[in-house]
Amino acid sequence: MTTHHSRQFPIILITGTPGTGKTLHSALLAQELAESSTPMKHLNIGDIVKEHGFHEGWDEEWQSWIVDEERLLDYLEGVVNPEQSPSQTGFILDHHDPSLFPERWVDLAVVLTCDNSVLHERLTSRNYPSNKITENVTAEIMQTCLSETRESYDEEIIVELQSLGHEDGEVEENVGRIVAWVEQWRKDRVEGKHGE
Repeated sequence: MTTHHSRQFPIILITGTPGTGKTLHSALLAQELAESSTPMKHLNIGDIVKEHGFHEGWDEEWQSWIVDEERLLDYLEGVVNPEQSPSQTGFILDHHDPSLFPERWVDLAVVLTCDNSVLHERLTSRNYPSNKITENVTAEIMQTCLSETRESYDEEIIVELQSLGHEDGEVEENVGRIVAWVEQWRKDRVEGKHGE
């Protein structure tokens, strides 16, 4: 597993039930890291699926695209390319399905969790159909995303963060914690290289 560590920048997965704030966290994280001169590219997987047509059509009942995982992963392999030459940027994978990505890609898996009433409110304001709201709130109660993340990645790279919103500064605090992790990751790589 040494190829994995020739990367100069980490790959972070930000996952959670829809409505837990993945895209907001990912965008802020990319922005914060750019300011500290650590380029990290935010990959909003939902948008990529839509833009490139990596789906097998629209699911009316659930109001979502039916993802063509094989085509999506082939494309991402070319973008993230962890096995090839080290990329000049890191990546933030923003997606609600943690089991989609190969384990070797991910250096840190962040699972955002959210209070059910807050989640219900957010999804309602996004005009989600009621069956989808119920499904997602139930998934959050059952901690589906967290257990799928635990099944997909090593426990020591998983971080669970509460995501209630901007009002109480929680998002900023979460992003700050991830930024600190990235800086430590890079420092370890540099020191590790010296020690060889």
